[in-house]
Amino acid sequence: MLFKQLFDQETWTYTYLIADQVSKDAVLIDPVNTHIDEYIDLLNTHGLQLKYTLETHVHADHITASGLLRQRLGAQTGVSGLCGAESADIQIQDGDIFKFAGDEQIKVIATPGHTRGSISFLWRDRVFTGDSLLIGGCGRTDFQGGDAGALYDCITQRLFTLPDETLVYPGHDYQQRWVSSIKQERTTNPRLAGKTREQFIEIMNNLNLPKPRLIDEAVPANRYCGLDENERQDAVTLRDETLPVRATTKTEDMVDAAKQRIVEIDVAKSKQLLAEGNIVLIDTREESEYAAGHIDGAILLPRGMLEFKIGSLPELADKSKAVLIYCRLGNRSALAAQTLQQLGYTNVLSMAGGFEAWKKNPYFVSQGSK
Repeated sequence: MLFKQLFDQETWTYTYLIADQVSKDAVLIDPVNTHIDEYIDLLNTHGLQLKYTLETHVHADHITASGLLRQRLGAQTGVSGLCGAESADIQIQDGDIFKFAGDEQIKVIATPGHTRGSISFLWRDRVFTGDSLLIGGCGRTDFQGGDAGALYDCITQRLFTLPDETLVYPGHDYQQRWVSSIKQERTTNPRLAGKTREQFIEIMNNLNLPKPRLIDEAVPANRYCGLDENERQDAVTLRDETLPVRATTKTEDMVDAAKQRIVEIDVAKSKQLLAEGNIVLIDTREESEYAAGHIDGAILLPRGMLEFKIGSLPELADKSKAVLIYCRLGNRSALAAQTLQQLGYTNVLSMAGGFEAWKKNPYFVSQGSK
C-alpha cells in the first residue's frame, strides 16, 4: 500500500493519500483546492485511479478540492450527512465502511463537537481525526454547531478507546508536527489529559479565538464540495436545480425525508401569513439569485451559511417566533427548515414551490424580477 501525508503551508492543512499499487484504487482525505494539480500529478505518477475524496467536516479554514476532483477524475465525494453538504455524492453516516482495493476498509467514526458533522476515519492502525483531535489540542467548538461537551465525549469514549498504538493523523498542526498516537494524546494532551468533562468545557468556552480568516468564503464553498458559483453552474445541477447525476437520488432522498419532518405551506397561505405580520421571512438561495429578484422583506440567509450566520440575526433571536423559508423550488428551504428545527426553532414553515411558484401570482417582489 502507498500512504502519503501532504501539507498545505498556507492553511496548515494535512491531506492524506491512501492507495493500493496493485489494484490502483486511491482515496484522498481532506484535499485542498490549491493543490489539485499536485494531487493529479501524484496520481498519474503512480498510475492510480481516485475512487473517493473524503472530508472530515465542512472546513472553515480552506476550500476543498473534492468538487474539482470529481469534475476532472470522476471520484465520488463523501461528507457527513450532518454537515449540510447536500451536493456531495455520499452522505456519510457513523459506522459506514468505504471499501477499496479488495479487502481494504476505511471505517467512519462520528466525532462531533468541533462541528456537528465532524467525523474521523480509521484505516488499519491509523485514525484521521480532522479537527476533532489535534496533536496536543483539539478543534474549537464555538461555531458551526460546535459543542464542547459532545467533543469531550467522542474523544474520550470513541477515540481514546482505540488501541494505544493507533497512530493519530490530524487535519492540521501549527507547529509542523506530523503524527501522534492515541496513548500520547490520552496521557499528555493538555486540554484532555486528567481533565473532567466540566473542566474541558470551561477551557473550550474561554479560548476567545479570532474568527478563521477564510470562514466566510470557505464554509459556503465547502457545502458545494469546494466549487464556486460559476463552477457549480458548469458542473452540477445543484440540489433543486443542478445536481450531478450520480448524486441526484441521494439528494432527492434527503429532501423527501426532510419534507416528512417539516411543515410545508402553499403560496396562498404564505401570503396570508405575511399579510398578517409577526413572521420572519428567510430567503435561503444564493446572493446572485436574491439580487435577481426576491420577496419584499425577505432576509437573505443562504443555505450554505445558515448555521454560521443565524446567530447574528436579531430577527431569529426568539426561537419560538414563526419563520417562513423559501428557495427557488422548495427543496433547499425544506432542508433549511429541518436544520432550524434541529437548532431548536419551534415554528418553522417552508414554502412549497418556492420563488418560482410565487412569481406566478406575485406581489411583494423586489429588485430584478419582471
